[in-house]
Amino acid sequence: MVPLLVVLLLALILFGAGFALKALWWIALIVLVVWLLGFVFRAAEGGGRRRWYRW
Repeated sequence: MVPLLVVLLLALILFGAGFALKALWWIALIVLVVWLLGFVFRAAEGGGRRRWYRW
């Protein structure tokens, strides 16, 4: 009974970690697209060497 509970708990932890990593990949992809769009729009604007972000 105990080994079965350990296996089920391990499967639950790994499923949760997999879901979290997949969500983080999507968030990273969205941030990358926003960064690239800002870079492209700033370069098209002809702003010289100024940065497009505020910080």
